[in-house]
Amino acid sequence: MEQTVDVINHIIRTRRSIFPPSYIQKEIPQEILENILENANYAPTHKRTEPWRFIVFRGEEKLKHLAGFFMERYRNNTPAESFSQARYEAAGEKILKSACVIVINAALHPNDVPEWEETAAVACAVQNMWLTATAYGIGSYWSSPAVLKELAEYLDLPEDQKCLGLYYLGYHNAPDVPARRNSTIEDKTTWA
Repeated sequence: MEQTVDVINHIIRTRRSIFPPSYIQKEIPQEILENILENANYAPTHKRTEPWRFIVFRGEEKLKHLAGFFMERYRNNTPAESFSQARYEAAGEKILKSACVIVINAALHPNDVPEWEETAAVACAVQNMWLTATAYGIGSYWSSPAVLKELAEYLDLPEDQKCLGLYYLGYHNAPDVPARRNSTIEDKTTWA
């Protein structure tokens, strides 16, 4: 039992945001991705609404498709005199460097549960994914770009779903970096 707690403590305390520039060209096996998603499914949820919904982009063609949305958005929203080919290509770069990108969505149940609770449940699901990815030695991070509403339209999400971001994954060569916190838990805790 004590060994299990030590492993859990280690995974939680070593989880970091690992960004696509550190990802290496190595595919994540399907069974590992399925396990990452399965662990997301065990997040806490009020009234068992289980609001997390995921769209998985994996493989060169699917990732190019998703990257194309960001690249074309840049092209369509940039005046010709300001257009930069380098920025156009950079708009999809993070996606193309990733082994997998998961679009994170929340299925809302406004008659049953407040939206903030559904968002919190999705965040718990993503944390489960993050910890599982860390245990597998896979780098990841959650990004919430300013274009989520447009992305939801592009992906034709149902009206009851809200896009909450993109979750990038990839094996990596980033160095281990110790955790940094602004203050200790004692500074953030009051014992009543």
